[in-house]
Amino acid sequence: MINYFVDPILRAPAWGCMLMCLSASLIGVTVFLRKKSLLAESLSHASYPGVVAGVFVLAAFFPDQGEEWAFLAVLLGAFFASLFALKSIEWLEKKGKVFADTALCFVLSVFFGVGIAAASALQGSYPAWFKQVQMLLFGQAATMTDVHIAMYGSLAGLVALFLLCIYRPLQALLFDSAYAKSLGVRVKWIEKIIFVFLLLSIIVGMRSVGVILMSGMLIAPAVAARQYTNRLSMMFVLSGLFGVASAFLGYVLSVEGSLRWSTPELKFSLPTGPLIVLVSASWALFSLCFAPGRGIVFRLARIFSFRLRCLQENVLKSLWKKKTASFQQLNGSHQAFSFVLRWVLWRMAAHGWLARNKGEYELTGDGYQKAAAVVRLHRLWEVYLTHYLGKEPQSVHRNAEEMEHILTPDLERRLTELLANPQKDPHHQPIPGRNLL
Repeated sequence: MINYFVDPILRAPAWGCMLMCLSASLIGVTVFLRKKSLLAESLSHASYPGVVAGVFVLAAFFPDQGEEWAFLAVLLGAFFASLFALKSIEWLEKKGKVFADTALCFVLSVFFGVGIAAASALQGSYPAWFKQVQMLLFGQAATMTDVHIAMYGSLAGLVALFLLCIYRPLQALLFDSAYAKSLGVRVKWIEKIIFVFLLLSIIVGMRSVGVILMSGMLIAPAVAARQYTNRLSMMFVLSGLFGVASAFLGYVLSVEGSLRWSTPELKFSLPTGPLIVLVSASWALFSLCFAPGRGIVFRLARIFSFRLRCLQENVLKSLWKKKTASFQQLNGSHQAFSFVLRWVLWRMAAHGWLARNKGEYELTGDGYQKAAAVVRLHRLWEVYLTHYLGKEPQSVHRNAEEMEHILTPDLERRLTELLANPQKDPHHQPIPGRNLL
């Protein structure tokens, strides 16, 4: 692995991709948190006609210049095209009175269509330059040099320094721009600088990831980082790490996969740019599913656990009222799969809350206390709804059926004090006392 950092051929693409993805993932956090993800997509596609225009000018007036001048022409053309696209979006929103997503989609499709049409004209006039333009659609990291390392490193350093210097004002801006203005933050200046760095990240990243996929490197690391933290500073750190790791792994997979699967008869090549984006998207997808706390799997587990607890408490309450009940009776009164109900009953019996006698389930002493606690919460909440919110007694039962499962011991204590320890509910049923719990 160390060869990727020191080898004269491999080091430039490796370092270049990592530094490019670092700057993109850092600035992408601000875009993601401000809910402007589609803006990155629109600007990256809108830069393509600028790329073609820059190459046209270079081919027509400076045909003898080398690759460095071609790259500079591409950067300038892409920058001005993206800037014009940004101003067009703002004009459509303010003067054209169209929705933001409509303006973004319109600019994306129009600018990219113009770029494709211009590239077709370039193909007929300057076919050699056309190949250079096509290369920037999906990127070509393999031909990077040490000059690109310096360029990407400078951009990453500037982005990191900018975010570090304005971290406090940026926090207020990302939270609420109106609130930031009230604190004296120069919101417009910060937004303009962010947009400049966004444009630079897009046009510089075209060399390795490409015009079409660049927005993925801006957003995917931020999406992954958001699943692990609620702190802005940690989100910047995690997004940067995800971006750098995605770049390195994508490049390694590109090189190793191409070498492993190529044969003398068939030359096989895995493109670096798409693989970097795929790795980054995989990080984001994994984080969305398995991140502790926010991941879909953990959230589904919490929901399932809560529903099992609700079913368990409902069974306790049913047996508290009926004294005994068969499995068929419990299954008919509770909406649950039979195997789930059997598992809940087995679990309650394992805790010593249930006993089975001649096919009938009944509560033990511990189970009676657990059931009394649920009934007490239910009836306390009914008293609160009728006495303090003026609800009719016949309309409070359904709400209490839901609240009994989420009231905490602290809320129970406060309700007891607020209601002066009531003895009966609105239906004149006794409320189990705390001495039974």
